[in-house]
Amino acid sequence: MDGEELTEQETALYDRQIRVWGADAQRRLSKAHVLVGGMKGTVSEVCKNIVLAGVGSVTLVDDSPVTEEALSANFLIPPNEKLYAGRSIAEVCCDSLKDFNPMVHVSVEKGDLSNLSTNFLEKFDVVIVSGCSQSTKKTINEKCRKLLKHIAFYSVDCRDSCGEIFADLQDHSCTKKQVNETVECRLQYPSFAEAIAVPWKSLPKRVSKLYFAMRVIERFEESEARAPGETSLADLPNVLKLRKELCEAQLFSESQIPDSLLERLLSGKMEFPPVCAIIGGILGQEVIKAISCKGEPIKNFFYFDAVDGKGVIEDISNPNPAS
Repeated sequence: MDGEELTEQETALYDRQIRVWGADAQRRLSKAHVLVGGMKGTVSEVCKNIVLAGVGSVTLVDDSPVTEEALSANFLIPPNEKLYAGRSIAEVCCDSLKDFNPMVHVSVEKGDLSNLSTNFLEKFDVVIVSGCSQSTKKTINEKCRKLLKHIAFYSVDCRDSCGEIFADLQDHSCTKKQVNETVECRLQYPSFAEAIAVPWKSLPKRVSKLYFAMRVIERFEESEARAPGETSLADLPNVLKLRKELCEAQLFSESQIPDSLLERLLSGKMEFPPVCAIIGGILGQEVIKAISCKGEPIKNFFYFDAVDGKGVIEDISNPNPAS
């Protein structure tokens, strides 16, 4: 990757970006291959940003049909039903993304995301999944970790006006600006499974309530064999029961997971486009940082809630992984 120079066409097209982060970073981007599973509204924002930035290729995986819900949050879907009738959401989004940057190869891979082989994943430098169950996140993340090459893994979810990003860059080295100098930085990331296995009582009290609420909702959906988002306010009594069980097992206070927050996550089936833009913009920048190795990346969760307008990074890592 590092030995190949940018073409004249790439240099001309990405001139402004090269001035910002340098030719070496742009060269890394131009040779990077990104796999995206689950074409939600948030992910459409991510795809737009990395395609405009000039990654080498983007492969989309999502065989589901276009729905009214998807149309309301995903700007890559044209409003004309004749243009998407009978086609998968990945195919429709693929056509739209190609128009953003002809230098980027955009394609579709058919099949179920959780069944993608380790050999297939080896083709990519970055894997992003959205709208997946907890078990699917674990499975894809672990497959990435089994490979010799380091693959940056991200999961992203947007429920109502709340958003979550998880990042696993494994053993990541980068440079960051500090005062008047550039310093080397090395970060060790846990897998998704390792991160959510950290005992709740060992975490600082300031940790975002969204972290705990998302874990409760994920566990509920899996226990009920529901797809992510297939919930409603009618499920609240059972979700509260599960919260009580999980908190008792973790010796954790239920007050850290407010009823009102769980209600929002259960009833907010529709993605909120402004939040999609915020979360998608942040994740797009994170992907660029991971590929270019410029700038200190998020470690390892990021949360945003439109109610208070705050974004917060949470490092959920076991300080004693051997224990």
